[in-house]
Amino acid sequence: MSYIIETKDLTKSYGKQRGIENINLQIKEGEIFGFIGPNGAGKSTTIRTLLGLIHPTSGSATIFGKDCIEYRDENAKQIGYLPSEVFYYDHMKVKDLLKYSASFYDHDCQIRMKELCDILELDINRKIEDLSYGNRKKVGIVQGLLHDPKLIILDEPTSGLDPLMQNKFFELIRKENEKGVTIFFSSHILSEVQKLCHRVAIIKDGQILKIEQMEDLRKNTYKQVEVTSQQDLSKVLKMPEIKNLVVRDKVYSFMYTGKVNDMIQLLSKYTIDNLDLHEPDLEEVFMHYYQDGE
Repeated sequence: MSYIIETKDLTKSYGKQRGIENINLQIKEGEIFGFIGPNGAGKSTTIRTLLGLIHPTSGSATIFGKDCIEYRDENAKQIGYLPSEVFYYDHMKVKDLLKYSASFYDHDCQIRMKELCDILELDINRKIEDLSYGNRKKVGIVQGLLHDPKLIILDEPTSGLDPLMQNKFFELIRKENEKGVTIFFSSHILSEVQKLCHRVAIIKDGQILKIEQMEDLRKNTYKQVEVTSQQDLSKVLKMPEIKNLVVRDKVYSFMYTGKVNDMIQLLSKYTIDNLDLHEPDLEEVFMHYYQDGE
């Protein structure tokens, strides 16, 4: 199978500064792939390497089956990229900047450009220097999508957007994906990834901890459990399958990785006032990985 994005032991070292190490990704056509981790985890370094903006120390990366460094300019024509921070010439008007961006592509982008500006409520007659941070981010979104790319790479895309505009942006990305566009979505805002993505990779300290289907990550691996009991369960709940145990006012909260029947059988020996068991949200799963380093 060929992949839209594929990396093999991709490594970028910065001496004593953290980079990325042995990143292995295989992203299929039509996926919305989430790439999550806190600031400094290696998300932007991975993206810049994929885009050919920096050279890897070792390993390899391909987009559309072509090496990211050797075919950087060719790949760029089919990639839409929104960086986490956008910088422009302040004296330019929005329409002039977008027309300049469109001139790099061999087809007419005017209709699509207008559609995107209307969706995002972007005034193209204003100067860049007069725009708020959120409106500058809108310019970046339009700039990244106006040429109908086959692959969209988003690095912390919603910073600066108000909640209403974030929802419009998410709907825009969903519609692009419905057209067959592959999305690589990097974020530290877990609720965003949970809304959009089919699969997700968790990165910590420059290394991939886990790659999983979104639903499997939440459903099959963990349960979030809250047990209320007047009895002391602290010693009982010291099991390898129980992670991140927190006790407050006779309420025992933890992540459980074992069989549910085994836990219920164990607790049946005690007086339980209340038992709540549910699928964790992505943030709870994420914190489990980061605290335990698994």
